[in-house]
Amino acid sequence: MPHTAYFTPATFKFFKALARNNSREWFQAHKDDYERHVREPFTALITDIQAPLAKISPHFRADPRKVGGSLYRIHRDTRFANDKQPYKNWQGSRFFHERRHEIQAPGFYLHIQPGECFVGGGMWHPEPPVLKKLREFLADNPGSWKKATHTKAFEERYSWWGESLTRPPRGFDPNHELIEDLKRKNFAAGQDFDEAMACSTELLPFVIDNFKRLAPMVDYLCAAQELEF
Repeated sequence: MPHTAYFTPATFKFFKALARNNSREWFQAHKDDYERHVREPFTALITDIQAPLAKISPHFRADPRKVGGSLYRIHRDTRFANDKQPYKNWQGSRFFHERRHEIQAPGFYLHIQPGECFVGGGMWHPEPPVLKKLREFLADNPGSWKKATHTKAFEERYSWWGESLTRPPRGFDPNHELIEDLKRKNFAAGQDFDEAMACSTELLPFVIDNFKRLAPMVDYLCAAQELEF
């Protein structure tokens, strides 16, 4: 079955123009371009991810709804931000656990931006009690984590996102075999891809392949949170 191309060079052209003209007036005047080149193709991609994602895990959702679904809003929350630009010059989507409203859960992620497209998964900015629980689970269960993330295939393909502590976290053995992992403030990793891939018919199989490769890590993080995978 031939695959679909979702995004086009016009998608990236829109984001570049938005970065130069980040105002409500400009966005309203170019809203049709946003719908045609960004939101509609991204929503189609999210819809097409539903079936293959369900095969990876029946507990994760690709939700194409306009509000409250997988696609993040393009509007920025500027209430507490120094940067008052009203729009993001990128579009991201998260593929979340069915119980995400009850408990902080890992997920899969896809990001489209000029010069900065990436796909990944894991847990970004876990709340302090959750982070402590993840570290304790990691310290007690190193074997499965190493199988999920310390393989040559994983390490060659993926980079970890976010900051780490400079010193071992309090209460953990500084000589633990996973001390570098225990220092992480985030348990999320991914890989970049270029605009040619974003605009190609290979995008959907590429994203699904990455979700499959990241699934053992996401599964492990679900176990740490006592969630089904």
